[in-house]
Amino acid sequence: MEPHAQTEIARRDPATVMRLSRLGSLHQCRLSFMRQLTRRMAEENWSFSRPAFEIDDNGIGHAVYTAQGPDRAYSLVAFAHDLPADQRSDRVIAEAWDATFALFDGVPTAEDIDRLSQNVPLQEAGRVSESELSLSRANRSVRLWAHVVDRLAAGQQPDPEQIYQVGYLMRTTAVYGSGKFGAADREKTADRTEVSGPFQIEMLSVYLTRVFVRDLVQHMARAKGGDQTADLDPQIARWLGIGNSTGLGMAPFIVNHPVLFNNWIMAREEAISRVRSVETAKVDEVHRFTDAFARSKQSIAWWRSEHPIQLEKLAALKADLKQIDTYLANNDLVQDHPWNRLIHWSESTLSEEGQELLASLILEPYGEIVDGLACCMSDTNATAQVIDGEMPISDVRALIRHSFDWALNLDWSAAKNCARAWYVSEEKLEPRLGERFEEPIADYEQPLAPARDAAMAYEALHEWSDDTPVAEFLLSRPEHRHTVRRAQINRVAPYGEIHDNTISADVKPIDMLRAKLSFFGATHFDPRSDRWVRICMYAGAPYPEELNTRNADLWVYPEIAQ
Repeated sequence: MEPHAQTEIARRDPATVMRLSRLGSLHQCRLSFMRQLTRRMAEENWSFSRPAFEIDDNGIGHAVYTAQGPDRAYSLVAFAHDLPADQRSDRVIAEAWDATFALFDGVPTAEDIDRLSQNVPLQEAGRVSESELSLSRANRSVRLWAHVVDRLAAGQQPDPEQIYQVGYLMRTTAVYGSGKFGAADREKTADRTEVSGPFQIEMLSVYLTRVFVRDLVQHMARAKGGDQTADLDPQIARWLGIGNSTGLGMAPFIVNHPVLFNNWIMAREEAISRVRSVETAKVDEVHRFTDAFARSKQSIAWWRSEHPIQLEKLAALKADLKQIDTYLANNDLVQDHPWNRLIHWSESTLSEEGQELLASLILEPYGEIVDGLACCMSDTNATAQVIDGEMPISDVRALIRHSFDWALNLDWSAAKNCARAWYVSEEKLEPRLGERFEEPIADYEQPLAPARDAAMAYEALHEWSDDTPVAEFLLSRPEHRHTVRRAQINRVAPYGEIHDNTISADVKPIDMLRAKLSFFGATHFDPRSDRWVRICMYAGAPYPEELNTRNADLWVYPEIAQ
């Protein structure tokens, strides 16, 4: 480890970092899961092939894309469908899609493809096997798809501005892994170095899906235009990512996985701390930062949204960019802990959106002290969920105060503090957030209000003596087991708890969605309400035939036109 990697400036306080408004302002960074994957594939010189592309002129058929790593191969088996417009829906409960996919463990045989053809297009209604690692589906962005097909078929290139504004030809509505619908459990791949990190299987599936979508639109253009059809310009193709529509189903994830989410946040906070501790920056490090900042401004200029929440945040962010420009023009970024000074300045000057953009950008010059933290982002602590029943109640009280001190002072009898309730819709089998006092949902509430539950447990503990083992309390009051477990988990996961009320009248689930998606590496968040969002993945990334160690990382930032 380089000398300037030693942590001197402490990580930011969880009470600051874990507020929903800040989590909802996070940006992708060097530790984002997509960038981890593309770096690895380039460094390990993965090879890629297309063993099958059997799709007819109507866009119906299948294709196989194989990624060969140093030890194993993984294959995306893609099925293309001719979907009537009235069946196209972004809802997770849809029953038909423009394309469906499975990531196969290895290289599929003809028998495997036949089996998958009878199940993958059905998604939830079908069943896959341990040989499949993920299951997914996608729909076309209808207008942009038609534009690209028509222009190529006429021998012309698509309009780059339309590409930049939409960003994708297809968007996924779900990418399932970890044992869903018969697919392999996480345990099957957890010890494989290349996919041991969080969501690496899903990120690989999306990366290969993007290649398929590019090839399919070219195929459909050629079917329409014949010999006059133009080949899609690689420079334009590069800015076609894969869209994603994400709703409330993702929000409970970060509440239900406190150790895993802690590891993501802690790795990022440790990275920020290490860079803030750099006493003197080299000229080339400053250049890498200013280059990333300039390129991020171009990306932000392409960011479109019509939702009031995001419009307000974008306006604040664009004002922040001007402030940052002024700061950089008048301050030295070489001497006297330059990155710490920059972050301190941002905390008193910029919006949380701008603060978190800078926190991500200062990591860019320091891959040697940041990238290794990626190995700390999985949850390998199998014992964290085990309750220590011998712990005296005095210690449990102290842990609850430490994790939820802000929640203990709230009036939980006030309607505004418990106005919402999380439940699972029986009809749609989707997480929902309902109005507690307007809908008959209280009996079906999911345990997704850790702050309220902590306050209830803390009050119940007052009746017990300090030295009593907590196991005795839980035998009498088992409804508080999950709170005691979470309080004990906080000893190893200080960033595992959201420091906000997840059932208040003004909670915005969109903040939880963005926090998770930022770690995926998503850009251009486009909320359609406070409960679902569209994003873009891999826009700007090199395709397999282009991928190398020079372009495997900073692809997320657009090149500045000279």
